[in-house]
Amino acid sequence: MTFKALTAAVLLSLAPAAALAACPPQDAAPVAGTLREMYAALSADDAAGFQGVVTPDFYSYDAGKRFDGMALFELVKKAHADGKTLVWTVQEPATTVACDLAWITYVNTGSATTAKDGTKPITWLESAVLNHDGTRWRIRFFHSTRAAPTP
Repeated sequence: MTFKALTAAVLLSLAPAAALAACPPQDAAPVAGTLREMYAALSADDAAGFQGVVTPDFYSYDAGKRFDGMALFELVKKAHADGKTLVWTVQEPATTVACDLAWITYVNTGSATTAKDGTKPITWLESAVLNHDGTRWRIRFFHSTRAAPTP
């Protein structure tokens, strides 16, 4: 069984059968779009934009730590204040949608730029769990790990 099929099976087993029957098929593209919106808000230090794409109980694992609520936003804002420019992209998204729950994994190919070090390319392996609130997808959990350097 592939990872994607296993993930779908787990997600589907968590919802009652009657609820799944009532769920119309959903386009996975808006899920990746929500992650792109998060990165746009982070890039612009846009707190309202960031809050608009996360759930009230949002948390993330990044840089080896857990960040609750706006803590990830504040970390990025501080990096900007220290002169760092970060670039993120959502590449190769693999998305599973089950009613109002979505799981996405993707490769984030970007960079970090500082006056001292110049621009350094960085690749992260990332995943997120999102909930649909009836209007839009919102990120409930986000995880980011730096990819191993290619030889």
